[in-house]
Amino acid sequence: MNPQLAVMASIRGGVFTRADARACGYPDADIDALLGSGSWRRIRRGTYAARRSLMLVTDEVLYLRRIHHVLRASGPSVFASHQSAAALHALPVWGLDLTRVHVTAPDGRSGRLRGVHRHIRDPVGPSLELWNKLRMVSPARAIAEVAATAPPEPAVVLADAAMYAGLVNRRTLSHAVTRLDHGGKRALKVLDRLTGSASIAESRLRFILAGAGLPTPSPAPPPDTDPPDGEVSAAEALWFPDERTVVEFEPRFPFWCEEFEPSPEEPLPEPIAPDPDGPQPVEHCWISWTDLTDPPTVADRIRTTFTRAARRTGIRHFDLARM
Repeated sequence: MNPQLAVMASIRGGVFTRADARACGYPDADIDALLGSGSWRRIRRGTYAARRSLMLVTDEVLYLRRIHHVLRASGPSVFASHQSAAALHALPVWGLDLTRVHVTAPDGRSGRLRGVHRHIRDPVGPSLELWNKLRMVSPARAIAEVAATAPPEPAVVLADAAMYAGLVNRRTLSHAVTRLDHGGKRALKVLDRLTGSASIAESRLRFILAGAGLPTPSPAPPPDTDPPDGEVSAAEALWFPDERTVVEFEPRFPFWCEEFEPSPEEPLPEPIAPDPDGPQPVEHCWISWTDLTDPPTVADRIRTTFTRAARRTGIRHFDLARM
């Protein structure tokens, strides 16, 4: 499968039509040959999927298929919105409710009906996109809608991923929030908690750190996690130089990022190298993916590690608020 068809199939939940394949350069003879060899499988009349995409069907894949089905069955004024639009933009929908497809339309019956949550907005609003006959709101608007309606942790993950991919920046997100019909204050609180992470695991961990009032990790990687051959990356550890502690975590679901030219407004920051003459780590704390489901335990474990490091170094940090 060529890259163009692979992208088209991925945002449709792994399926594509014969017309899609033709548009991506496959003549009918090649399509029939791929079907005959078993490389492609017929899902239903005129709809196919690559054999390897059928080996693992996740909730996200099934959700994308439902979105595509709803949009095909709806009129031209109906657009995917909220987490449904985010999924079509290939953003992670971890932690979000995938039981209903979210669409926005200028009329009709609002509310939840038969697996679809229909939002009424007349006109449907700004920031609308059309890609390969799929109607959806822009990434910034989808994130703003999710931030206004969903729990904050998955909303932060979604925004972090879009920022990392270069699909949005703080200006476009703030502008999208100002154009919401409701939930603007709640969405702004989400934007205030963006972490600048490179994976779902890192975003969740930084979210827990901020919520527990723990120190903000250094933007530089730990001095001892930059070995030759890149065996351990900075994205897998957070460095707390004042506490002389490295918090390592299980890398899960890294965010996707395409090579792109940054705008003059928001140039890419220069990577920060560890200071060889700075403080060296004396304690390490390991956080697994499953640990992240228990934020109080994660916070307590990190605090305990900070305490051990302070005892070993003899350095104590006083809370000025208590003096």
